[in-house]
Amino acid sequence: MVARRKQPPLLNLVEELLAEQSRLQTPVARASIAHDQLSSLRSQISNYQSLIPLSTPGPGEQYAFEVDLDACSGCKACVVACHSLNGLDDGEAWRDVGLVAGGSGAAPYQQTITTACHHCADPACLNGCPVLAYEKAPLTGIVRHLDDQCIGCQYCILKCPYDVPKYNERLGIVRKCDLCHQRLAVGEAPACAQACPTHAIKIVTVTVSPIANLKSEISNPDFLPSAPDPSYTQPTTRYVTQRPVPANTRAADATLLRPQPAHWPLVILLTLLPFAICLQTVLLTPLAAGAPALLRWLPLALGATGLGAATLHLGQPLRAWRVFLGLRRSWFSREAVLFGAWFGLTGAAALLPFVLPRPGLTDSLALAAAVTGLLGLGCSVMIYVDTRRQFWRLSHTAPRLLGTGLVLALATVAPVTAALVLFAKLVIESLSLPGASTSARLLRGPLRRATILRYTLGLLAFLALLARSTPEHVTYYVTVAGLLAGEGVERSLFFRAVDAPKMPGQPDPRRPGHP
Repeated sequence: MVARRKQPPLLNLVEELLAEQSRLQTPVARASIAHDQLSSLRSQISNYQSLIPLSTPGPGEQYAFEVDLDACSGCKACVVACHSLNGLDDGEAWRDVGLVAGGSGAAPYQQTITTACHHCADPACLNGCPVLAYEKAPLTGIVRHLDDQCIGCQYCILKCPYDVPKYNERLGIVRKCDLCHQRLAVGEAPACAQACPTHAIKIVTVTVSPIANLKSEISNPDFLPSAPDPSYTQPTTRYVTQRPVPANTRAADATLLRPQPAHWPLVILLTLLPFAICLQTVLLTPLAAGAPALLRWLPLALGATGLGAATLHLGQPLRAWRVFLGLRRSWFSREAVLFGAWFGLTGAAALLPFVLPRPGLTDSLALAAAVTGLLGLGCSVMIYVDTRRQFWRLSHTAPRLLGTGLVLALATVAPVTAALVLFAKLVIESLSLPGASTSARLLRGPLRRATILRYTLGLLAFLALLARSTPEHVTYYVTVAGLLAGEGVERSLFFRAVDAPKMPGQPDPRRPGHP
């Protein structure tokens, strides 16, 4: 008789846990049982059709998500279904699940939140896109992204206050939720709604306020209280609950500090282009009397380098010729068109003396180029001001971008004046350090070393400029190089320390917040 081999204790434990799991009545288990009990296909279709409206939206209406907070269990079945149906890449998600908390010790409040694109009545992504890669369907109100139009500039990511558009590095374009419009068109619920075991997500028809001529202050009183201000884009998603939401409710990850991407191609662009344009302007003034003739070629070289680097920021640079399409409403388009015109005028002003030596005409072209370039820098400022992020407000963005160009330009012809401008710029930058804002805590926390480096390079350049070194001395070139490096570090902090609004997420124990 063969003795029966005993199972290892670990295997017994695993079997016991699996058996226990099969007895748990989780929302997913209950949904699976309910699905199996709907024996006929007609019964299943009828069950899931209750998640969508019975008719298409009428005039002044559109489709929207409605989320029942009391039913959301945070199981992330909606995330998985969205990922599977849309064939998303690893690490790519169009729907997220977050957490909000509030209340008091005696009456705590905690709620999981499922979020996706809000298909806003006045979508910021659509308004900012330079190539018209977004459209809002006139009949359904769904905000769709047109993948074949996208150039991968990622400006819509900066414009959206809900962190909805996601950049796909493999494809070099941005993608986002489209409310499964193909399924809706044939009377089928979107993947997230159909997969939710508690039916916490469904599609409803909502009335949207007219925004063609007058924008309402707040069009959605049912929007999530702890989310970014809905008056900006007028999101249509409705969050409903029978429980009172405490006034102090906030996202569970509200204190986490997330340094943003540095966008190095843009750092190069927004350091060299202001330098080139301001230098070109300064060379037209009496300050440049006696300046070396070779200096007049420097704006063209700097501009070529900056504009060339900017193309590295695009996921689809061969489509960049379409950038003029958004000229009517996108600051990005206006900047690109003006910088292109500036480069052409600057090249013509530099080459004309060799073809047609007319000093008056050359000076006129240089002046036209300078005016065009300054208008382009104004558009560069507005690109970031238009995102409505606190760190990029006008009073901070304009001195940073324009100050960089002015300091570098003056350093070539008037070092002492440049030193004074640099000192004023450093003072303005230092105003962002104190306080409890996200950007201030980033600069003092995760970005502390870069912040120290920026001020060290800035102060050393200030002292060197006061020494009034000239191009005949080696220290002059060291000073200009150090000044350029300091401005480059400041420009990287301009991107990395920005406050990035988003929908509530989950706290990450590996990255504790810095209160």
